[in-house]
Amino acid sequence: MKKKFAIPTLNEKLTAHFGHCEKFAILDVEDNNIVNEEFLVPPVHQPGVYPKFLADQGVHVIIAGGMGQKAQDLFANNNIEVCMGVQEGTPAQLVTNYLNSELKTGHNLCDH
Repeated sequence: MKKKFAIPTLNEKLTAHFGHCEKFAILDVEDNNIVNEEFLVPPVHQPGVYPKFLADQGVHVIIAGGMGQKAQDLFANNNIEVCMGVQEGTPAQLVTNYLNSELKTGHNLCDH
């Protein structure tokens, strides 16, 4: 299995608000192992820009605290899974938890 994950970060840790991230951690997974991790500076935030940016990166799964409905709809339209309501962690910890079916999700932490 090959999958690519994206996590919105601030100071290289998950940030609660998807649209306010400093960088996206992009992690490549092969055979349930993280094989690459990089941090990409996204383009200027405008509605719809981040979902297109991440789709263009080949992302399969987004792990986030919260995000607006438009972003959720755009990811769904591109068959990108969104795991929302995640509270905290480093990108590698969060992806490892996902791979082990231990990622704790919850309510959307974004109120718009």
